Amino acid sequence: MSETGPARKARCMTSPMLLRVLDGETTARPPVWFMRQAGRYLPEYRALRATTPDFISFCLTPEKAAEATLQPMRRFGFDAAIVFADILLIPRALGQEVWFEAGEGPRLGAMPSIESMRDRAEGAGEALKEVGQTLSLVRATLDADKALIGFAGAPWTVATYMLDGVARSIGKGERATARTYAYAEPDKVDALLAVLVEATAHYLKMQADAGAQVLKIFESWAEGLPEDLFERLVLGPHQALVRRVRELGVTVPLIGFPRGSAALAERYARETDFQAVALDTACPLEVGCRVQVIRPIQGALDPLLLRVGGEALDRRVDQLLEVWGQGPWIFNLGHGILPDVPIAHVEQVLRRIGAQ
Repeated sequence: MSETGPARKARCMTSPMLLRVLDGETTARPPVWFMRQAGRYLPEYRALRATTPDFISFCLTPEKAAEATLQPMRRFGFDAAIVFADILLIPRALGQEVWFEAGEGPRLGAMPSIESMRDRAEGAGEALKEVGQTLSLVRATLDADKALIGFAGAPWTVATYMLDGVARSIGKGERATARTYAYAEPDKVDALLAVLVEATAHYLKMQADAGAQVLKIFESWAEGLPEDLFERLVLGPHQALVRRVRELGVTVPLIGFPRGSAALAERYARETDFQAVALDTACPLEVGCRVQVIRPIQGALDPLLLRVGGEALDRRVDQLLEVWGQGPWIFNLGHGILPDVPIAHVEQVLRRIGAQ
């Protein structure tokens, strides 16, 4: 039975705008949130972060992670909050040592055996229950018209860090190393991806049970993959992950973000069952339009332009609004916000969109 006019109006008044867009609705203005919107560009975050020197401990302290999640909501009134966590919590749940060094980024110890990690995969949600506690704290405070997003790193992206382990070249931008693993150790990589699909599915279920209304999958390392590797490392595991999440009873919408794969974005949209596809900075507007015919889209303002600001920023925001605003679209960056972005530039974008 089709939805009546009054029923649709009532739903629109109570449902967060972001959820309506994920359901295929084109809204008067796009809902907006920014990747890494809780972070070092905010003075209040820097003060909070200084209270806990160890980053992993900070992520797994629900009261502090919830406060970090809520800070940009108080300051800017974004249409969605995303839980403060990190994609490298999953390796920790599987028994691999993970830590962060100031100025150097993530560090991982030697990867455990596939067998030992397989035994731990089903318990990943319980092992990271603090993230669920953070979500519950945020949901209890967040306004009803704001969506709450949970997330995880995609299997291939997480696998690259895990395989690299003590070599520590991935975090320094050496993309060739990641691809080399897939060619040199295919059986090991495929087995690890299967473990990560299972662990990530249970982790995402825990987040949905704790109050996440949307779940996003970050594939930061889809960039530069030839089509056969894209099929094996990104497309296949993403399809498997969506299936497993649904098998576990999760019903909330899913957003896939295959960063750096604009040439394959349409195929990704057609062949996966995500409710939306997030696009990166380099994705052509025309490609975004074609993807938007298949599924709602998210993206894709350049974080560097956000840092620069000025008339060029206004022009690009206007261009995105003109081209993608005629269909279901979530305004976001094409990658995470940079630590030195002026707060005034974020406010400039929100005013331009009509979100402030």
